[in-house]
Amino acid sequence: MNADWPERPGVRVKDRKQITPDERVPLELSDRERELILKHTFADDDLTGRLRIVRRPGEPPVYRFTLDDLDELAGYVAAEANHAKDKKLEKELYRLYARIAAVLESYTDETGGSTR
Repeated sequence: MNADWPERPGVRVKDRKQITPDERVPLELSDRERELILKHTFADDDLTGRLRIVRRPGEPPVYRFTLDDLDELAGYVAAEANHAKDKKLEKELYRLYARIAAVLESYTDETGGSTR
């Protein structure tokens, strides 16, 4: 996980949910957000494969990622937002990045005295 994530006001390090490093956390994505990741980022199939699975009718659009996977995915989304020529696309990607970052900041997989 990237130690350079900025702290969000209101989310204290001690309030983060402790999970194991290989545990997956939920990320709910709208169809548009899923499309943004699949069509506009260079994220590899290891990250995006689960986004291509067709959901059952009535099933919520929730995808599960490890914190490391989410960190990597956030990097791809941020990179694309930084290079987007279309302002609307840039804004959508930054909004998606902020949502992923909020999930990342809600959990920690570190143990001992070191927290992020």
